[in-house]
Amino acid sequence: MTRLMVLGLLTKNSMSGYEMQQILQQSQTDTWTGILPGSIYHAFKTMEKEGLVEIEAVQQTGHRTKAVYRITDRGREEFIRMLEEALRQSSVTFPTTTYTAVTFLNALPRETILEALAEQRRTIEEQYALMKAGEKKKVTYKDFTEIVQLSFQNMYDHYEIQLKFLSRLEEIIRGHPDLFSERSAAP
Repeated sequence: MTRLMVLGLLTKNSMSGYEMQQILQQSQTDTWTGILPGSIYHAFKTMEKEGLVEIEAVQQTGHRTKAVYRITDRGREEFIRMLEEALRQSSVTFPTTTYTAVTFLNALPRETILEALAEQRRTIEEQYALMKAGEKKKVTYKDFTEIVQLSFQNMYDHYEIQLKFLSRLEEIIRGHPDLFSERSAAP
């Protein structure tokens, strides 16, 4: 994902890792990609060795220097290959951590479960709000197309499905206190 995003952004403009990081943060893209700042710099270094990107300029700002990268012809070819591959792959993901925990719910006291689920719900609601704020910022960009809007709606649908799942799970747990331990299964 990081390599595809880095190459894709470089097809639009040459930029430094810091500039790329700012673009991802301002549009909340970092939220759904999971791209961390360190992974951008690592991708630049790796892809430079592979001949996919090259340093266009080194700029001095105060006591710091920053490298501005551009994509090479080989990098454009790799970008197209990766883009096609990404579109062919299934992108359905499940909340595997939650599903695994649900498998063993009876090992925890009911109140502990409900507190943890409430915390997860709050976190998802915060992420959802941040995503909506990111969409509001992105609307002002010229590349906010119907496809980008559809992508945001798809992300919102995922948040809403997970929130609905958590609410229903909490209802079931509250309705069946006999299914859960009053103490931890730990020795």
